[in-house]
Amino acid sequence: MSAVISIEKLSKRYYLGNQQYANYLALRDTLSSGIKNVFSNAKIKESNELWALKDVDLTINKGDRLGIIGRNGAGKSTLLKILSRITEPTHGSVKMKGKVASLLEVGTGFHPELTGRENIFLNGAILGMSRSDIKSQFDAIVDFAETEQFLDTPVKHYSSGMYVRLAFAVAAHLNPDILIVDEVLAVGDLQFQKKCLGKMKEVSDTEGRTVLFVSHNLSSIIDLCDKALLLDKGRLKSYGNANEIVKDYLSVQTNNVFRMEKELLEVKCQQQDDQLIIDVVYDTVLKLDVPHFGFVVKNALGIPVLASNPSIEQLDYKENAFTKTGKINIVITEPKLFDGIYSLSVWFGSSFEESVKVLDALTFEVAGMSNKKQLDFQKVGSVVPVTKWKFYN
Repeated sequence: MSAVISIEKLSKRYYLGNQQYANYLALRDTLSSGIKNVFSNAKIKESNELWALKDVDLTINKGDRLGIIGRNGAGKSTLLKILSRITEPTHGSVKMKGKVASLLEVGTGFHPELTGRENIFLNGAILGMSRSDIKSQFDAIVDFAETEQFLDTPVKHYSSGMYVRLAFAVAAHLNPDILIVDEVLAVGDLQFQKKCLGKMKEVSDTEGRTVLFVSHNLSSIIDLCDKALLLDKGRLKSYGNANEIVKDYLSVQTNNVFRMEKELLEVKCQQQDDQLIIDVVYDTVLKLDVPHFGFVVKNALGIPVLASNPSIEQLDYKENAFTKTGKINIVITEPKLFDGIYSLSVWFGSSFEESVKVLDALTFEVAGMSNKKQLDFQKVGSVVPVTKWKFYN
């Protein structure tokens, strides 16, 4: 396979507190920044450096569907912005072959004052397409986006969901050689997300286009991508088969204690025989007149498999002391989970709306809980059901 993206020693540095984080600068800001740099260059050098990317080497071939995963701040979005020519690297080089279409943030790439119809032609022109080529794809774009009745409305009046629908349809249909998609698809509804994943598969399989896809939804990564890379603190930790890289990522994240200093929250999860035990220690500024606490356990694909809160369990709040400091202990008896890696999310407060929410606070591994006798069968799902069987002749 021929390489369409070649990356060598790619690095991107930011200075904490510097204006480099701004989305745009007015002329007066640029001039004042230049003057400040002349007189305070020493102070800038003393600023804390943040390397969003550091010495990344990578080769991506034509037709690859590459998933990019990692924790928040790992450098995923920075990498895509460099590949999309939105920002320049500090060091290193990127060589790309072909036209690139990017879908990185809601609002990126469209002119808000222009209509949906006008933005379709504008984006096609930016990609170097002739007006006749754009016209040949116009109906397919509109049908895919399902926004026909809003075509002649300025896109500044679109909802975020409508915006993403049209933006993805334009990016996927205007014949780019490389399609770059960030987490922005999460804005759309589930049905449209599946539609987009199917389209990305189609353009890769039938037209040989290269797809780069960032998502925290690991099931989407596994479903779409044949390859994946794992970024950790700006460095390329691993690269290869998508399934193996996702497993690598989950194993790195496995821990059973989470601490959040702001609310002095500590969450622990442990396995004892056929029980899962969750302990939450808290010290919060929230007013807790009416206690509310809940948890969700998700499998490795991000699918919720267990959840509970006092309302579900029909607990009497009045019988439970719930002050600004304290500890909550939950014992899940016989959760019947298949062996594997799971994540735990929690929230607590006076109501769900007024609560501290910690998504994916920690991950834990279940071993030998669901099936002590390792039977030779193909497991499906995450929970072993409790069933009663009868056979009749």
